[in-house]
Amino acid sequence: MTMKRVMGAAAGGVVLAVAGVALAANFTSSKQADFFSSGRHQFYVWCAGGSDFMALSQGANAEDAQMKLYNNEKRAGKINCWPVWQGRVSS
Repeated sequence: MTMKRVMGAAAGGVVLAVAGVALAANFTSSKQADFFSSGRHQFYVWCAGGSDFMALSQGANAEDAQMKLYNNEKRAGKINCWPVWQGRVSS
């Protein structure tokens, strides 16, 4: 292989790596902003020894919505269930 090809391949690899990091950073930033935003949040509700399900909950942020959903499920008798945040849902 010639030196030009080696250098070209290395440069191409660097460009792909930089693009991947930028994309990942943008996705992470968006998810973090959604977590702290008010609105409807989607949860996967994991139930030990029972049937798991998906649910939506309204809250000031994801933690608030999660606790509201958690308390509602406890009142409904689902004492072995825990909601796991999936993302914010647009109205």
